[in-house]
Amino acid sequence: MNDRISNVWFGSALAVTAFGAGYIAGQFDQLRKKYASTLIQSFQKSTIESIIRPNILTLTPYRCARDDYNQGILLDANENSLGPPLSSSEIDLLNEQLERYPCPYQLELKQAIANFRNENADFGRFIAPENVFLGVGSDEAIDLLIRICCTPGQDEILITPATYGMYSVCAHIHDVKIVSVPLKLDTPAVNPNGLNNNLLMPSFHLDVAKILSTLSERTKLIFLCSPGNPTANLLEWKHIEAILDAPNFNGLVVVDEAYIDFSVDTRSLCTLVNKYERLVVLQTFSKGFGLAGIRVGCAFASTNLIQILNNVKAPYNISKLSAKVASKALENKTEFRRKIQLILGERQRVIENLRGLSFVKTIFRSDANFVLFRVPSAFKVYKRMADKGVVIRYRGNQHLLSDCLRATIGTFEENNIMLEKLIQVSKELAI
Repeated sequence: MNDRISNVWFGSALAVTAFGAGYIAGQFDQLRKKYASTLIQSFQKSTIESIIRPNILTLTPYRCARDDYNQGILLDANENSLGPPLSSSEIDLLNEQLERYPCPYQLELKQAIANFRNENADFGRFIAPENVFLGVGSDEAIDLLIRICCTPGQDEILITPATYGMYSVCAHIHDVKIVSVPLKLDTPAVNPNGLNNNLLMPSFHLDVAKILSTLSERTKLIFLCSPGNPTANLLEWKHIEAILDAPNFNGLVVVDEAYIDFSVDTRSLCTLVNKYERLVVLQTFSKGFGLAGIRVGCAFASTNLIQILNNVKAPYNISKLSAKVASKALENKTEFRRKIQLILGERQRVIENLRGLSFVKTIFRSDANFVLFRVPSAFKVYKRMADKGVVIRYRGNQHLLSDCLRATIGTFEENNIMLEKLIQVSKELAI
């Protein structure tokens, strides 16, 4: 009996101790957020404030249960303390308290991301966890940026086709006007008898002069994709910098770097966000890290803007399991780099094989994990390839991409089958 009482007393003492630790952690977090909020308010009419919608600046963020306490006997969030209908061994394998909400801030993951990008910060500048926003893929960040900056029915975004489709989709959803300034293309070199191995592959570039002349006071966001999707090549930093330095534009320049890890120049622009207050850089775990299934993306920006994004986001947008997998991936940098090199080697091999096919009229430069190329009757080729079990992407309906196909670089075996079926289809269609 005395042992039982002692056990109860000891357990209660532990709980109270944990509760105290949780209280202290909660108070510290409140001070941190209060300081961040005060910092924003101190920049009266700052560059960031002038871009954000007034109702967003005055928004009182939703306070979730973990804002105040994250340890102790947690009976504040209506969680099911008995846990999920999984066996003990299954729960132990996951090693997570899945009955509890995840941390809304994910500071450890943000620190790991900042450390990873700072390793290659050749620009001489570095980022901190406070410069990192985490979203459900980079698409959440795209959506939030439009929501916080653009007044429906009044403001506009600028895109540079051919480009990623979600910029336009999110703008349409929020009744925001879309202004397009197409990319410029090097004169494509065409060889009807098969591409010469020494033939330069054309690249896409920003039309900076046209962009600057198209801007208006209602342009709040410029979305740039680098490396491009579906265009594949890296944009030149001097062109992006010219837009950032333009005296007639006070909005945000958003550079989407989803494919940056496949570029020869893997230096991310994210380490420049503390130098350029209006620069936002997007990244994702879906491409280089091969984790499309966990839906984790990042936005890098000034601390002021990151705080506003955190105020607007859903309270628990990143699950415990997603955060854990992302953190583990960041720990294994050697394996990450090994797989990137395998993909780059396969990309070069696929390009060399495409060069030798007479029906492949143009191959575009690639800094991504895919190759964009032009063939006659591209839509028919795409459909026939799918019928044979190989699904590539038809991009011929986009600006400058008539008769273009986009093929992701897969495994050695997958790439061989893709090339084999492509040759078969070319013969069947007599192209």
